[in-house]
Amino acid sequence: MKKNVTFNDIAEYTGFSKTTISRYFNDPDSLTLENQQKIANALVALDYKENKVARILANGKTEFIGIIVPNLFLHYYSEMLDKILATYDKYGYKFLVFAGNENKDTERKYIAELLAYKIEGMIILSHTIPSEELATYNVPIVTVEREDKYVCSVNTDNYMGGVQAAGLLVKSGCDVLIHINSDVSKDVPAYGRITGFCDICKEQNIPHELILTDMGNSYSATSAVIEGLVENIDKKYSGKCKGIFMSNDTHANILLNAIIRKYGRLPEDYKIVGFDNSSISREAVVPISTVGQQIDAMANEAMELLMMQINERKKRKPTLLEAPVHKVITPVIFRRSTTG
Repeated sequence: MKKNVTFNDIAEYTGFSKTTISRYFNDPDSLTLENQQKIANALVALDYKENKVARILANGKTEFIGIIVPNLFLHYYSEMLDKILATYDKYGYKFLVFAGNENKDTERKYIAELLAYKIEGMIILSHTIPSEELATYNVPIVTVEREDKYVCSVNTDNYMGGVQAAGLLVKSGCDVLIHINSDVSKDVPAYGRITGFCDICKEQNIPHELILTDMGNSYSATSAVIEGLVENIDKKYSGKCKGIFMSNDTHANILLNAIIRKYGRLPEDYKIVGFDNSSISREAVVPISTVGQQIDAMANEAMELLMMQINERKKRKPTLLEAPVHKVITPVIFRRSTTG
């Protein structure tokens, strides 16, 4: 049986001390490029396989980041998670993921579990635990699209997204515009979708309605709500071209399916715009126009912001942020078949 190569073996092969070999793994920039290359060549020659557990015990750095998502029912969360996980090649960090299902006690339990694993940072997409509490966990945190007063964050320019959605529906010749959303708190970035939509409607003097209701957290629950809304909208706006702006692509697709089930097609007097540009908007039976969050850019910015905090804490005299950093990403409108 082949024995594991140790730091002592590498030291003997290169002529360096064990301390120098340790520095190569834990603080490579402290060595010259020439010496880094000599050690790298030795690792190949000796067929060295790194013992991650031993390294964690030695320096206390797990290279793990915790992620809390509210659910994977909404396509936006699964797509954002996919983009974050894909940053491993760039940053070398692994991820521990929990779905909190919008339960505070459950999410606190998950966070305690993550902290027990000595994670080096957290990315929070759920909305349940206030940022003031998150800031007390003494670990670098970045939130995405949620209340963020006390922690660093990455968000879409939701106000611009609301403006873009309403503008597209106006250009599509709609007689009345309707925005369907949950009853979003004003301190949540997504509230900007509501204000942007309403401002354009008022500015253009377009009849409009804002429907804020609990949409449910499962396909069956959301379908029941949306089917009821379609019946009410049909009765209230019969004979008018109805432009409906949904708060996300998953709900937009459920709306589209409900209308097609009722009429056998998407009638000319219905126009639909979603939000996110998640895969479902492109894969729907009628491709859905949508306000595209730049999900890949948001995932990368979240990791950049988290790495900035993590790397600062590794310094002998770290300078912690005086105030949270908030990054805002511009959305992009995608016009597809549901707006003509």
